[in-house]
Amino acid sequence: MFAGSGALGFESLSRGAAHVTFVEKHRPTADGLRATARDLGVADRVEVIAAPAERAVRAVGGRYDLVFADPPYAQPYPVAAFGTLRARRAIDAATTVVYEHASRDAAPDDPAMRVERTERYGEVALAFLRPTEEAA
Repeated sequence: MFAGSGALGFESLSRGAAHVTFVEKHRPTADGLRATARDLGVADRVEVIAAPAERAVRAVGGRYDLVFADPPYAQPYPVAAFGTLRARRAIDAATTVVYEHASRDAAPDDPAMRVERTERYGEVALAFLRPTEEAA
């Protein structure tokens, strides 16, 4: 979610991911992701949803092992989007969610997700989350 350049998704494909779904609301950026997938010869393993995350999560199909979320730091934690993914069984207790946020901010406080670990890299922090069994 919040794919931007798609670097993490394309890197995941290069390391063996079977499929990547990019969620990017900025349509020209989403078009660029499609073009990059074609140029790299991986278009058949890529889906691009050009919509805000809160709407895009209603369109995803299947289950995800790994979710990267890198929203703008000023934007609040997308609790509703993750709730929809859980309700649609797109994520569950076996899914790892990597949530990027400003290191000056605490890891998200979502009772339906447990923080497994956090890492800080200067101004950036990553929270590794899993949906709780009860919420999944």
